[in-house]
Amino acid sequence: MAGVPLLPAEVLLSKRVQEMALNGEEPPHLYLCRGGDETEEDVPSRLSPIPIVDFSILSSSEPCAEQEVELQKLTSALCSWGCFQAIGHGMSASFLDRIRQAGKEFFEQPMEIKKKYSKGVEEFQGYGADPTPEEGQPLDWSDRLFLDVHPEDTRKYGFWPESPTSFRCVLEEYTVKMKAFTEAVSKAMAKSLNLEEDCFLNQFGEKAKLQARFNYYSCCERPDLVLGLKPHADGSGEGYYPIEGGIQKVTQLGRWAVVDGDYGA
Repeated sequence: MAGVPLLPAEVLLSKRVQEMALNGEEPPHLYLCRGGDETEEDVPSRLSPIPIVDFSILSSSEPCAEQEVELQKLTSALCSWGCFQAIGHGMSASFLDRIRQAGKEFFEQPMEIKKKYSKGVEEFQGYGADPTPEEGQPLDWSDRLFLDVHPEDTRKYGFWPESPTSFRCVLEEYTVKMKAFTEAVSKAMAKSLNLEEDCFLNQFGEKAKLQARFNYYSCCERPDLVLGLKPHADGSGEGYYPIEGGIQKVTQLGRWAVVDGDYGA
């Protein structure tokens, strides 16, 4: 890559990774975050599945012995993994397929259509990349569409795609379902800690934000040098990810572990 000018992060973030990938470009310097020589320690190991918790049982108004079993599973998962797989969440696999498909169809559109929803380099909402990272941090080899979805007065509909035509409708329905589910999870976590049921909900407040993020990971000429999403800490209270298949997680020892996901969780 000798002789290629080193563009600043602000310039690179104004370009789309998907566009660079389609043009067959090698990743610019600020995307490089790996040495290119994969060692045995870099290869993810396969672990047992993340615990599955059935929220149709936990949310039942009729107390039963199964509730205590699921509550113990939730407590164990949060203490050992820091996450869990949720089933019985009120969303069918076919509905989750619709939200995935809406995101997929958005990213498959021509670039000139997607750019109608482009964000500024330092903005969060909209189509593009995350804002400029701290000095020394690499850029992610990915594009994303990030939207505030609740409360409704935080929505910036200028960033909500009109194409595909199903996008807005399915995202609004997903938001309603996710709001109900996040409340159920917060109550269950409080109960697992022997706290008052609404204590976490009260801390988040009546106008707690819900945000939706759609990621698109492009192919790369040098996949050994980049990451689609660098190691990071989320700034949200809770994060939810619809599972399609195997997922990855960083263990407490700082190594990647591949775990088998339950489709629809």
